[in-house]
Amino acid sequence: MSFNSFGRIFRFTTWGESHGPALGVVIDGCPPGLALRAEDIQAALDKRKPGTSKFVTQRKEPDAVKILSGVFEDDRTDGPRTTGTPISLMIENVDQRSKDYSDIRDKYRPGHADLTYDAKYGFRDYRGGGRSSARETAGRVAAGVIAAKALDHVLDTEVTIKACLVQMGPHIIDRDRFDWAEVEKNPFWCPDPVAAKAWEGHLDAARKSGSSMGAVVEVVASGVPAGLGAPVYGKLDADLASAMMSINAVKGVEIGAGFEAAALSGEENADEIRMRNGKPHFLSNRAGGVLGGISSGQDIVVRLAIKPTSSILTPRRTITASGEETDIVTKGRHDPCVGIRGVPVAAAMMAIVLADHAMAHKAQCG
Repeated sequence: MSFNSFGRIFRFTTWGESHGPALGVVIDGCPPGLALRAEDIQAALDKRKPGTSKFVTQRKEPDAVKILSGVFEDDRTDGPRTTGTPISLMIENVDQRSKDYSDIRDKYRPGHADLTYDAKYGFRDYRGGGRSSARETAGRVAAGVIAAKALDHVLDTEVTIKACLVQMGPHIIDRDRFDWAEVEKNPFWCPDPVAAKAWEGHLDAARKSGSSMGAVVEVVASGVPAGLGAPVYGKLDADLASAMMSINAVKGVEIGAGFEAAALSGEENADEIRMRNGKPHFLSNRAGGVLGGISSGQDIVVRLAIKPTSSILTPRRTITASGEETDIVTKGRHDPCVGIRGVPVAAAMMAIVLADHAMAHKAQCG
């Protein structure tokens, strides 16, 4: 299986399966001298790990990360520091229940990658989906922590990356109540406390009925200077879209106004510019912080549409590997809304893309 790596200069490769002994990530291209402890990575992984509330899968994984290589510490380094060599991280799987999937080993789950993996490779790991499982994203979150450190180091400034859930199923937040401080106060990473309270009932009803709901995640990067990205085939927004689309269950990505821009007039869509404190100042941000594939200095705003979890208890029509028509019920422990745990994953992918582009910009433009 190829294409397990992402990035050009800051590059990572994930490895492992949902029900294997462990999974992890190898990060290459990280600058030397960055302070890095396992505790730094663990804090981010704890936001993504399963079992944190009744609204996510009840698989009990501590997601404890181990740093296997790429850091060094002695009495001259003031704590562990990156060496510039590949950083290898490992997360052990400790709560697999592969027997949950024995009934469907020969059936294709609708909405999953079962049929396409079989078509491509001739066989598949039916235990939780193997490499197609969202469990793979733990490695991305770990890599995102290191990317954020590298990004600040290369740019010599602090970039803030935040992510939240702005829609669950058909239920959308009220932008007038948007408050980043609310995101850490509810199990949905929702910036609208009223919407978060309502979502509890909606998702609980879906969970108890054995169904699931989709979601929209919004990621915002502040403090990114103008100039990251390259024209034509190295566009920052193109790489962001690629990164976000690579996340499990993502079916759509938009930058700034996104699809809404199609309904705007030219006058409405144009982000007018004035001077403020000797610098360009945009009066709106429908471009989402990217113009011509290059960052404008505004906030970079990306939204992801995440489909409902395909593993549900409602019987669905399908076929077997031998071509027989049948029905399927997917048992086991699954997220009723996979978009919730997609929030830290999306933030990590934003950091990874920005770090990669910051390094490329420094290499070309100094």
